[in-house]
Amino acid sequence: MSARVPRLEMEQLAPKVRETLAARVKRLGYLGEFFKCSGHNPDVLVSFMEMTEALKKALPDRLTEAGSLTVAGVMANTYERHQHERLSEKLGFGRDWVAAVNRLEPDAPGPMSEDERAVQRLALAVLARKGHGVRQELEALIDRIGPEQAMAVLFLIGRYVMHAYVVNALELAPPVPSVFEGKPA
Repeated sequence: MSARVPRLEMEQLAPKVRETLAARVKRLGYLGEFFKCSGHNPDVLVSFMEMTEALKKALPDRLTEAGSLTVAGVMANTYERHQHERLSEKLGFGRDWVAAVNRLEPDAPGPMSEDERAVQRLALAVLARKGHGVRQELEALIDRIGPEQAMAVLFLIGRYVMHAYVVNALELAPPVPSVFEGKPA
Protein backbone atom coordinates (compact mmCIF):
# COMPACT_ATOMS: atom_id res chain seq x y z
CA MET A 1 0.00 0.00 0.00
CA SER A 2 1.34 3.40 -0.94
CA ALA A 3 1.92 5.55 2.10
CA ARG A 4 3.06 8.46 -0.10
CA VAL A 5 -0.55 9.57 -0.56
CA PRO A 6 -1.60 10.99 2.81
CA ARG A 7 -5.00 9.80 3.99
CA LEU A 8 -7.31 12.74 4.59
CA GLU A 9 -9.95 12.63 7.27
CA MET A 10 -13.42 14.07 6.71
CA GLU A 11 -12.60 17.42 8.28
CA GLN A 12 -9.54 17.75 5.99
CA LEU A 13 -11.53 17.31 2.80
CA ALA A 14 -12.61 20.31 0.72
CA PRO A 15 -16.08 21.54 1.69
CA LYS A 16 -17.66 20.39 -1.60
CA VAL A 17 -16.23 16.89 -1.06
CA ARG A 18 -17.52 16.76 2.51
CA GLU A 19 -20.95 17.81 1.27
CA THR A 20 -20.89 15.22 -1.53
CA LEU A 21 -19.82 12.39 0.78
CA ALA A 22 -21.71 13.28 3.98
CA ALA A 23 -24.77 11.07 3.41
CA ARG A 24 -22.66 8.13 2.19
CA VAL A 25 -20.28 8.32 5.16
CA LYS A 26 -23.21 8.51 7.56
CA ARG A 27 -24.92 5.51 5.92
CA LEU A 28 -21.74 3.39 5.83
CA GLY A 29 -20.38 4.53 9.18
CA TYR A 30 -16.89 5.16 7.80
CA LEU A 31 -14.93 7.26 5.32
CA GLY A 32 -13.38 4.79 2.89
CA GLU A 33 -9.71 4.91 2.09
CA PHE A 34 -10.56 5.49 -1.59
CA PHE A 35 -12.11 8.82 -0.58
CA LYS A 36 -9.31 9.59 1.88
CA CYS A 37 -6.84 9.32 -1.01
CA SER A 38 -8.87 10.74 -3.88
CA GLY A 39 -9.88 13.71 -1.74
CA HIS A 40 -6.56 15.28 -2.74
CA ASN A 41 -8.24 16.20 -6.03
CA PRO A 42 -11.65 17.53 -5.00
CA ASP A 43 -12.93 18.53 -8.44
CA VAL A 44 -12.22 15.12 -9.93
CA LEU A 45 -13.67 13.28 -6.94
CA VAL A 46 -16.86 15.34 -6.95
CA SER A 47 -17.28 14.75 -10.71
CA PHE A 48 -16.68 11.02 -10.18
CA MET A 49 -19.37 10.93 -7.50
CA GLU A 50 -21.78 12.93 -9.66
CA MET A 51 -21.29 10.34 -12.41
CA THR A 52 -21.89 7.56 -9.88
CA GLU A 53 -25.17 9.15 -8.79
CA ALA A 54 -26.28 9.78 -12.38
CA LEU A 55 -25.65 6.11 -13.22
CA LYS A 56 -27.74 5.01 -10.22
CA LYS A 57 -30.64 7.03 -11.65
CA ALA A 58 -30.08 5.77 -15.20
CA LEU A 59 -30.27 2.05 -14.41
CA PRO A 60 -32.34 -0.25 -12.21
CA ASP A 61 -30.43 -1.40 -9.11
CA ARG A 62 -30.13 -5.01 -10.28
CA LEU A 63 -28.45 -3.97 -13.55
CA THR A 64 -26.16 -1.56 -11.73
CA GLU A 65 -25.11 -4.24 -9.25
CA ALA A 66 -24.68 -6.89 -11.96
CA GLY A 67 -22.38 -4.52 -13.84
CA SER A 68 -20.44 -3.27 -10.84
CA LEU A 69 -19.87 -6.76 -9.41
CA THR A 70 -18.80 -8.04 -12.82
CA VAL A 71 -16.23 -5.30 -13.36
CA ALA A 72 -14.97 -5.59 -9.79
CA GLY A 73 -14.56 -9.34 -10.25
CA VAL A 74 -12.71 -9.13 -13.55
CA MET A 75 -10.51 -6.26 -12.32
CA ALA A 76 -9.73 -8.05 -9.02
CA ASN A 77 -11.07 -5.03 -7.16
CA THR A 78 -12.02 -6.67 -3.86
CA TYR A 79 -12.44 -3.21 -2.30
CA GLU A 80 -15.48 -2.52 -4.50
CA ARG A 81 -16.66 -6.13 -4.86
CA HIS A 82 -17.07 -6.59 -1.10
CA GLN A 83 -19.01 -3.34 -0.78
CA HIS A 84 -21.30 -4.21 -3.69
CA GLU A 85 -21.91 -7.70 -2.35
CA ARG A 86 -23.17 -6.07 0.84
CA LEU A 87 -25.22 -3.49 -1.03
CA SER A 88 -26.79 -6.22 -3.17
CA GLU A 89 -27.80 -8.11 -0.04
CA LYS A 90 -29.17 -4.93 1.52
CA LEU A 91 -31.22 -4.35 -1.63
CA GLY A 92 -32.70 -7.83 -1.17
CA PHE A 93 -31.03 -9.64 -4.08
CA GLY A 94 -29.80 -12.51 -1.88
CA ARG A 95 -26.51 -14.36 -1.61
CA ASP A 96 -27.39 -16.84 -4.33
CA TRP A 97 -27.77 -13.97 -6.79
CA VAL A 98 -24.52 -12.34 -5.63
CA ALA A 99 -22.68 -15.66 -5.95
CA ALA A 100 -24.11 -16.18 -9.45
CA VAL A 101 -22.92 -12.74 -10.59
CA ASN A 102 -19.51 -13.27 -8.96
CA ARG A 103 -19.01 -16.51 -10.92
CA LEU A 104 -18.72 -14.39 -14.09
CA GLU A 105 -20.53 -17.08 -16.09
CA PRO A 106 -23.61 -15.38 -17.56
CA ASP A 107 -24.75 -18.53 -19.37
CA ALA A 108 -24.68 -20.76 -16.27
CA PRO A 109 -28.02 -21.64 -14.70
CA GLY A 110 -28.98 -19.53 -11.73
CA PRO A 111 -31.01 -16.62 -10.42
CA MET A 112 -29.81 -13.88 -12.79
CA SER A 113 -32.45 -12.45 -15.12
CA GLU A 114 -31.90 -12.35 -18.88
CA ASP A 115 -31.31 -8.57 -18.68
CA GLU A 116 -28.66 -9.08 -15.97
CA ARG A 117 -27.00 -11.80 -18.05
CA ALA A 118 -26.91 -9.46 -21.05
CA VAL A 119 -25.27 -6.76 -18.91
CA GLN A 120 -22.68 -9.25 -17.70
CA ARG A 121 -22.00 -10.57 -21.21
CA LEU A 122 -21.38 -7.03 -22.46
CA ALA A 123 -19.17 -6.12 -19.49
CA LEU A 124 -17.10 -9.28 -19.90
CA ALA A 125 -16.73 -8.67 -23.65
CA VAL A 126 -15.78 -5.00 -23.23
CA LEU A 127 -13.15 -5.84 -20.63
CA ALA A 128 -11.72 -8.83 -22.49
CA ARG A 129 -11.55 -7.05 -25.85
CA LYS A 130 -10.83 -3.53 -24.63
CA GLY A 131 -14.15 -2.43 -26.10
CA HIS A 132 -13.39 -3.65 -29.62
CA GLY A 133 -15.59 -6.13 -31.44
CA VAL A 134 -18.45 -6.10 -28.94
CA ARG A 135 -21.24 -5.21 -31.38
CA GLN A 136 -23.04 -8.53 -30.88
CA GLU A 137 -23.15 -8.19 -27.07
CA LEU A 138 -24.03 -4.48 -27.24
CA GLU A 139 -26.86 -5.01 -29.73
CA ALA A 140 -28.20 -7.92 -27.69
CA LEU A 141 -28.30 -5.63 -24.65
CA ILE A 142 -29.95 -2.84 -26.65
CA ASP A 143 -32.62 -5.34 -27.76
CA ARG A 144 -33.33 -6.11 -24.10
CA ILE A 145 -33.13 -2.71 -22.36
CA GLY A 146 -32.95 -0.05 -25.07
CA PRO A 147 -30.21 2.31 -26.21
CA GLU A 148 -30.45 4.73 -23.27
CA GLN A 149 -29.84 2.11 -20.62
CA ALA A 150 -27.28 0.28 -22.78
CA MET A 151 -25.27 3.51 -22.99
CA ALA A 152 -25.53 3.83 -19.22
CA VAL A 153 -24.12 0.30 -18.89
CA LEU A 154 -21.12 1.29 -21.05
CA PHE A 155 -20.48 4.30 -18.81
CA LEU A 156 -20.98 2.10 -15.73
CA ILE A 157 -18.28 -0.28 -16.98
CA GLY A 158 -15.91 2.67 -17.41
CA ARG A 159 -16.72 4.05 -13.98
CA TYR A 160 -15.93 0.77 -12.24
CA VAL A 161 -12.78 0.22 -14.30
CA MET A 162 -11.59 3.68 -13.23
CA HIS A 163 -12.25 2.87 -9.58
CA ALA A 164 -10.40 -0.44 -9.93
CA TYR A 165 -7.32 1.19 -11.42
CA VAL A 166 -7.13 3.71 -8.58
CA VAL A 167 -7.74 1.17 -5.81
CA ASN A 168 -5.43 -1.45 -7.31
CA ALA A 169 -2.64 1.07 -7.96
CA LEU A 170 -2.85 2.27 -4.35
CA GLU A 171 -3.13 -1.33 -3.12
CA LEU A 172 -6.09 -0.45 -0.90
CA ALA A 173 -7.50 -3.19 1.29
CA PRO A 174 -11.27 -3.70 1.29
CA PRO A 175 -12.95 -1.71 4.07
CA VAL A 176 -15.36 -4.60 4.73
CA PRO A 177 -15.08 -8.38 4.30
CA SER A 178 -16.87 -10.32 1.60
CA VAL A 179 -20.34 -11.57 2.52
CA PHE A 180 -18.94 -15.01 1.77
CA GLU A 181 -15.95 -14.73 4.07
CA GLY A 182 -15.84 -17.89 6.13
CA LYS A 183 -18.76 -19.35 4.16
CA PRO A 184 -18.73 -21.38 0.95
CA ALA A 185 -19.73 -19.27 -2.09
